[in-house]
Amino acid sequence: MTTLAPTLSGNARAEMLRLLHGPCDPAALAALASLREALADGDSGPVHGPGRGVALLGRLRSLADALPPGEGILDDPARLAAVHAHAAAANPSLCLAGLVHHLLCLGSLTELSDDQNGLEPRLSALREGRAKGVYLITEVGQANSHLDTGTRADFDPADGSFVLHTPGPGAAKFGSAGTRGVEQTGVVLARLFVGGADRGVFAFMVGLTDEQGPLPGVELSNPIALDALPLDYVQVRFHRVRVAAAHWLSDGARIAPGGESSGTAAMFHDPAGSPEQRLQRTLRVGQGLWAAMPAVAAATSRHTAVQAVHYSRTRRTQSRLAPGVPLLAYRSQQTVVLGALADAFALTCAADGALAVRTGVRAAVPAGPEREEAMGFTPWAAVSRPLAAYKAVTVRMAARLTAECQHRCGFSGQLTSNRLAGYRDFHHAFDTAGGDSQLIFYDIGRSLVEEGLGREPELREPLEPTSPYWWPALLRRHQTALVRELLWLGGADASRDPFERWNPLLERAGLLGEAHATLLMADDVVRVLDGLRDPGLVRALTPLAALHGALSARRWAGSLLTLGPLEAAESATLSAAVDRLCDAVLEQLPLLLELFGDPEDHRVQGATLTWTRGAAS
Repeated sequence: MTTLAPTLSGNARAEMLRLLHGPCDPAALAALASLREALADGDSGPVHGPGRGVALLGRLRSLADALPPGEGILDDPARLAAVHAHAAAANPSLCLAGLVHHLLCLGSLTELSDDQNGLEPRLSALREGRAKGVYLITEVGQANSHLDTGTRADFDPADGSFVLHTPGPGAAKFGSAGTRGVEQTGVVLARLFVGGADRGVFAFMVGLTDEQGPLPGVELSNPIALDALPLDYVQVRFHRVRVAAAHWLSDGARIAPGGESSGTAAMFHDPAGSPEQRLQRTLRVGQGLWAAMPAVAAATSRHTAVQAVHYSRTRRTQSRLAPGVPLLAYRSQQTVVLGALADAFALTCAADGALAVRTGVRAAVPAGPEREEAMGFTPWAAVSRPLAAYKAVTVRMAARLTAECQHRCGFSGQLTSNRLAGYRDFHHAFDTAGGDSQLIFYDIGRSLVEEGLGREPELREPLEPTSPYWWPALLRRHQTALVRELLWLGGADASRDPFERWNPLLERAGLLGEAHATLLMADDVVRVLDGLRDPGLVRALTPLAALHGALSARRWAGSLLTLGPLEAAESATLSAAVDRLCDAVLEQLPLLLELFGDPEDHRVQGATLTWTRGAAS
């Protein structure tokens, strides 16, 4: 195979740093380098056991040190995403702990509190990594528990405080709150009652544990093992825990106490206007998590793909077809590992797109009627359709990519030290965590149908599958075809009961939602390509972008052929197109490995072994 020597100009390096880590300034990049060193000590990660809570807190402190100090810790979404992406590449369980700590717990305290001074000193302890943050939303008794939260917070007019209570076993919270020997502060979602009236779901800051164990009224179960993500999971119950008025994350809502002498009841006002809108506002903290997840998925996928390519280049086969040739000589191996490199590039572009939405560079509201997004099957897409879509499509792609590479790396892919199993389990877990991806796809599909977006896209000149522009154009036509099919099947018939209307159409709606999310990523790929200035980068990344599209079309071929955007004759050319694109990627492979890799990706398992020889008799 022909290869080009890596030649990376200074401008190209700057462009790649911007793409890989977001618009981070030199100080932020230096902080990321320090974080990498801090996480490279070989620690096995946060699990149960003596001293592990203190070790986890030390690691969270390392993440905090790489973020802006004090009140500005959450002010830079790109830096937040980059820090957690570095954590994920080093230790997926630590990344999960950090995401919960910073983006869900601290994010709620920052975004939903009307008086952050009232949250001290716990708020400062969380910002500085002296306490661990927990987010308790899921309840164990029913599916979609966030839609029918059972945990109660009753307003006490005597002093303006709240009484937090778990009314039954099914309302017990599930979360990573069992870390021993450290202070833990939780953001707990509970249904607020004022004068006996249900006022919707709000968040409350609640002290959970100190160095000695659970605080009064807080009950923790024994540890719950979850081998895929070895954190400190427990069930949590509250027994009439008193929560100070300042610890209600009221988000603009107000309670005016009544008077006993006058017999007037407490007056409640919420700018959200309805319990449904209140839930969406309480859950808007999820946008920070969703904006960071594509960067996390991209970072672990780049590590995975580069490892798989190095393994395939150096692993010699003894097949009778061609004894001694490397695995990468086989087309079947090229398709998977070079395809993983192509998908990792697409995920990197999607991470850039998600951050653009989060920072307002791109509009957060998709094209369609000017209206507030109504909650459908779940609140996730209503909180932010594009960010929810990015989260769902990127974690699902990263899980698939990692599982395929792990399989193609033989026993090496199973070794804990190579982290592929950890990456795979992390992304499989996040397919349902942080907003169930399939439910997100259902909701996006439903929304697109009810908006009636069945317009034909603008037709342009025909494209070949070897062009990076071919896949987004094909996918845009497919999204239109899926909308029109669902409209024809009655998806927008408001005269029918919603359950009867959508129950037989959910799988199609989910496919449409996934197509829409996949199109966001496909458009990001060509947007990033069009924005590159260095010709060497363009030359290296163009075949990678096109390979991502051609392989994606093969995975979508059944649906594409059924609805017509992909003709049978065009489908028949895909395999040959993939082969040509693999050859083009191979020509640029040394440079691509330099762009996406790092020294750790070259590590050899044998170099980490120690040996013991039996004594001679």
